[in-house]
Amino acid sequence: MLVRLHLDNLSKTIRSKVMRAIRSANTRPELCVRRTVYSLGYRYRLTGSKLPGRPDLVFRSRRKVIFVHGCFWHVHKGCALSHVPKYEYWRNKLARNVARDSATRRALKHSGWKSLILWECELSQLERVSSKISSFLGPPAPRNAT
Repeated sequence: MLVRLHLDNLSKTIRSKVMRAIRSANTRPELCVRRTVYSLGYRYRLTGSKLPGRPDLVFRSRRKVIFVHGCFWHVHKGCALSHVPKYEYWRNKLARNVARDSATRRALKHSGWKSLILWECELSQLERVSSKISSFLGPPAPRNAT
């Protein structure tokens, strides 16, 4: 496996400011997935706060959840958007993220929930993502004609 090491060209103060500005909800990839899911005819709830890991999209009646993972933050193996940071602090943080993701999926499975992870890099191929979502969720519920 090829591991790329990136040197940071920003000072610690500026890097800290940049990292604090990164949102954890309503990100561009998450909004893209929400639009896609809705256009396919599915209805969902946001962030199941009572579920392990606070999934991005929750389909309670189906007992299924979708996580939208950033390739860097969740260490998408073999992805161009993911790399190994220079500083030990960030390497440890990303390792904790991966361990937490794994524990979350186990807890959900143990509770009878199924989960799907959609990676940030996948979203450039919306047809493929749409197919993946449809396969995971099954047919959408019929809408009432009024």
